[in-house]
Amino acid sequence: MNDFADAAKKGGLGMNVLGIITIILGFLVMLAPMLTGFSILMLVGVLVLIAGLVRMFWAFTAGSFGKGVLAFAIGGLTLLLGLALMFNPLFASGVMTIVMAIYLIVDGAVEISAAFGLRPESGWGWLLFGGIVSILLGIMIWRQYPLSGAWAIGVLLGIKLLFIGLSMLTVGSTVRTAAKA
Repeated sequence: MNDFADAAKKGGLGMNVLGIITIILGFLVMLAPMLTGFSILMLVGVLVLIAGLVRMFWAFTAGSFGKGVLAFAIGGLTLLLGLALMFNPLFASGVMTIVMAIYLIVDGAVEISAAFGLRPESGWGWLLFGGIVSILLGIMIWRQYPLSGAWAIGVLLGIKLLFIGLSMLTVGSTVRTAAKA
């Protein structure tokens, strides 16, 4: 039983570290609209790519194969979004606005589903709230298209990353607390 508690503590700590990294990425992404032209899309592309890698890495900490595959797929979508922004910034600005809206809506639905699966454990409310915010952000981008362009990708994705990071921190802390008991 002691080995299990130690593994849970390490896993929880890992989630906390990834959560902090994701929050930092969220703040960096929100700063991107202050830049101009291609640098906005390039910077956001790099940050989204890193966030995708972090999310894919986080998938390996999922409690089941199904949850892990779904988290890995969302991370892969995030990674592809980053690559598209980096390699074709002119076309990407319009297309990525639509893709970002769809991504946020789908990811929000997945987070809401995961929150109800985690319920009544501590932190499920943050996951639910993050999912709701994600869906609302996706709808905001969709309704403002094509005016929502690069600023929306930076600011709204940054907000989304903050909520992902908060969810990771909360769940990681819950796992570590449960392992101590």
